[in-house]
Amino acid sequence: MSTPDSASAAPRSLGGFATGVALVLLAVLVGAAAQRVSGGPARASAAEIVATGHTTTVAVTADGMRFHPDRITVPAGDRLVIELANHDRRRHDLVLATGAKTGAVGPDGTARLDAGVIGGRVDGWCSLPGHRQAGMILTITASGTDGRVADTAGHGDHAAGMTGMPHMDAMATPDPGFTARDATAPTAATGRLHRVELRVQEVVREVAPGVRQKLWTFNGTAPGPVLRGRVGDTFEITLINDGSVDHGIDFHAGALAPDRPMRPINPGERLVYRFTATKAGIWMYHCSTMPMLYHLGNGMYGALIIDPPDLAPVDREYVLVQSELYPGGDGQPGDLAKMQAEQPDAVVFNGYPAQYVHRPLTARTGDRVRIWVLDAGPNRSTAFHVVGAVFDTVYAEGRRQLQPGDAGGAQVLPLAPAAGGYVETVLSEAGHYPFVSHIMVDAERGARGSIEVSPR
Repeated sequence: MSTPDSASAAPRSLGGFATGVALVLLAVLVGAAAQRVSGGPARASAAEIVATGHTTTVAVTADGMRFHPDRITVPAGDRLVIELANHDRRRHDLVLATGAKTGAVGPDGTARLDAGVIGGRVDGWCSLPGHRQAGMILTITASGTDGRVADTAGHGDHAAGMTGMPHMDAMATPDPGFTARDATAPTAATGRLHRVELRVQEVVREVAPGVRQKLWTFNGTAPGPVLRGRVGDTFEITLINDGSVDHGIDFHAGALAPDRPMRPINPGERLVYRFTATKAGIWMYHCSTMPMLYHLGNGMYGALIIDPPDLAPVDREYVLVQSELYPGGDGQPGDLAKMQAEQPDAVVFNGYPAQYVHRPLTARTGDRVRIWVLDAGPNRSTAFHVVGAVFDTVYAEGRRQLQPGDAGGAQVLPLAPAAGGYVETVLSEAGHYPFVSHIMVDAERGARGSIEVSPR
C-alpha cells in the first residue's frame, strides 16, 4: 500500500514487489521526527536527485532470520516508508546505514520507518547480536542511479566487525593465580524431583591467557553447571533471562514437543521447562534460540548426566566438556563469521585451553578413573584419548561398548558434536598421563590436559 507523506504528496505503491516474499525476520520502525533528523538519504541525493514529492510505501516481513523482501527498488527521488511486520517469535529491529532505525519489535509487532528521500543504495540490517551475520540484511536502491551508495558520513557501519582482535596462544601459560574449573563430577541428589534455576548472565571472562570475551552463560560459567540424576527423575528447570537479548533452552535428555518449553524469552522474562529423564547417558543442554550457532559459540551449553542403573562406584570421576572458542574484539561477544567459517581460535575442555596441563587432574596408583566426555561443539568432533592408558570400559550414546573382563581394550572415545559418553581406566604406575582430542590440530589448539598420578 502507499501512504502520502503530506497532503500534497502523490502516493506511489510497490505492493506487488513487497508481497513477492514472506519469510525472515526483522522489524523496522522509526519516528518521523527521528528520520527527518537523520536526513541521510535526502542529503545523499541532494546534489544529483531532485525530490519528486512522492512517497513509496513497502511492506516488509521479518521471519526466519530474513527480511522479506530483502531488496527494495524505489524511483529515484521518492521518499521511502517501510512498514515492518514481525512474524517471528523473537524480537528484531531495522537499522539503516544512514542512521535511521527502529526500536526492537516484538513477536507479531509492527513498525513504520521513514527512510527519507532515496537517491542511491542504502544498506540495512537487524542490529541484535548475530542477526546481521546470520543473514538479516536489507538493500534499498534507487532506480536510475547505477547502484551508487548513499552518503552515510557521520553514521558509520553500526554492525561492523570487531576491531582490536586479541591474539590467542593456546600454548601460553596462564598467570600464577589462575584457577582451573573443577572437573570433578557432581553426585546425584537423593530426591527424584530436581528443581534447578538457570539464569542467563552476560559476563566478561578470560577465556585464554590475555584474551577476554563477553560470554552468554547459564549461571555465569561456560560450560554451564553440570547437572546429574537417575533414570526416572523429573527435572523442573526455571530459566530466567537476565541478559540483553532473547534466549531459550533445550535439554536433549527430555522428550517433549519443543514449541513452548524451548521458545525464546525476552530479557526479564522466565519460563519453566519440566521433563522426566527416561534414558541414561550424558546429555547436552544449550540455548535454543537462533542463530543457534552464535549462542552455542558464545558459551550457552552444559551437561546433564543421567546415570545408567547399573553404574558402579569408582575412585575418581571427572567431567570434560569439549567446545570451541571464537573470540571477537577484547571483551566483546564471539565472532559469528569465524563460527560460520569453522575457524576456531581454540578447542578446549571446560572452557579454557590446556587448563589441565597447568592444573592437572589427580589420581593415585590403582585408582579406577571414570571420565565423562561431552562434545558441545558447535562444529568440531572429538577423539578422546589418554596417553599411556588403555580403556577397559567404554560407554557412548547410551550403550556400553566395552566393560572389564572383555578380551579387548579401547584407545579412543570418538564423539560427534552433541554426543557424549564415558571411559574408565586403571592407572597402575605413578606419573603424568596426558589426555587429548586425537584430532591433532585441536589438541594443539588447546584440547589437551593431564592426569597426575601419585603413588598410593
